[in-house]
Amino acid sequence: MSTTDDSYVVPHNPSAAKQISLKEKWWHIMDTWKIGIIPLPLFLLSGALIAIDCLGGKLPSDIVVMVATLAFFGFACGEFGKRLPVVGKMGAAAICATFIPSALVYYGWLPDVVVESTTKFYKSTNILYLYICCIIVGSIMSMNRTTLIQGFLRIFFPMLCGEVVGMLVGMGVGIALGMEPFQIFFFLILPIMAGGVGEGAIPLSIGYATLLHMDQGVALGRVLPIVMLGSLTAIIIAGCLNQLGKRYPHLTGEGELMPDRGDKPQAQTLTTAFSGKADVTTIASGALLAVLLYMLGMLGHKLIGLPAPVGMLFIAVFIKLAHGVSPRLLEGSQVVYKFFQTSVTYPILFAVGVAITPWEELMHAFTLNNLLVIVSTVSALVATGFFVGKKIGMHPIDVAIVSCCQSGQGGTGDVAILTAGNRMTLMPFAQIATRIGGAINVSLALLVLGNFLV
Repeated sequence: MSTTDDSYVVPHNPSAAKQISLKEKWWHIMDTWKIGIIPLPLFLLSGALIAIDCLGGKLPSDIVVMVATLAFFGFACGEFGKRLPVVGKMGAAAICATFIPSALVYYGWLPDVVVESTTKFYKSTNILYLYICCIIVGSIMSMNRTTLIQGFLRIFFPMLCGEVVGMLVGMGVGIALGMEPFQIFFFLILPIMAGGVGEGAIPLSIGYATLLHMDQGVALGRVLPIVMLGSLTAIIIAGCLNQLGKRYPHLTGEGELMPDRGDKPQAQTLTTAFSGKADVTTIASGALLAVLLYMLGMLGHKLIGLPAPVGMLFIAVFIKLAHGVSPRLLEGSQVVYKFFQTSVTYPILFAVGVAITPWEELMHAFTLNNLLVIVSTVSALVATGFFVGKKIGMHPIDVAIVSCCQSGQGGTGDVAILTAGNRMTLMPFAQIATRIGGAINVSLALLVLGNFLV
């Protein structure tokens, strides 16, 4: 439980302690003892209310009850991960918030009503995309314009180099272990860099079913666990990179890809324009801006097939560069971003773990050979991003964390990776790495498979 707020400090003097009223002691508990962001009394109350509903045999899947349920379990898992020795500082909170729920579902330790309601809520509301659009728009609106332009222009080169080196290293390790080159590339390396489940594993399984004359379910069963193991490896590496940045601050921009080069005055002027106390209507407008940009992305997907988050990302960048919104609305977007980052991340990861993370398939792929190929591929990809980014004048740790997202489990993997790396402001670049990079990899691989190998 976190006890970081010092608003109420109980004095050590016994006579002074007697003067503290019961009300102030209660306030002290409410403000200092927390599970995640939830005051301990409210955490215990939510647990009791959820238990009562579960004992009654029905947990409503409406948004009111689900907010409390996801917050209770999500922050409990995240807090457990944070408090683990050593690994607690290397991304264990994001891992625990995602994979503990998956294990609890598989072993039957999570009440069925919680599983059913959470799955129904997650799949019916598409809440993950609300989270991603608010994070993307808020982080873009928070960036300095010059840094934004330079970052988007330069990030593609480390990504490309990382993929090439990662593929070569993964192939080399697999061949050294006596595995077949075809199996190594198409069923291990490619799924890692395919861009997640919806945009990666499923299109791959459809392509394999057509070209290799195998059942799509069998193909998906082989591909999906590799996607998850690659994402898990990337989460751990991102957590380690975050600790490396704390030890060597000169290697990181703490969420910025490019070093400041003479544009400090602009950043200071922008900051001065913000009051830091955005009113409710400004915050609501910031949230609506994110939602409307996502709807434009959905329209773009219908018209030209570009993934909605990527289309939204490009539109948000254009608006930012063209000064399309006022400083006040930019501030509202930043507040929305901060709210979702601090308050919604772990509940979302819990829902992902319950609804779409199959523990059994993950365990079946947990063989030594698979692990060696996966870890070597992701490590080589990230290390290449680190050194290439440093060579071309970018912050190497931040570039490396974006490279981690190239082997992430789609949008959910990006959330977990950036949470572990404490770099949620990099979400726009993570989406490019995941969505665009994955789509290119899958398309080219299936093209090669269809025309040259089958």
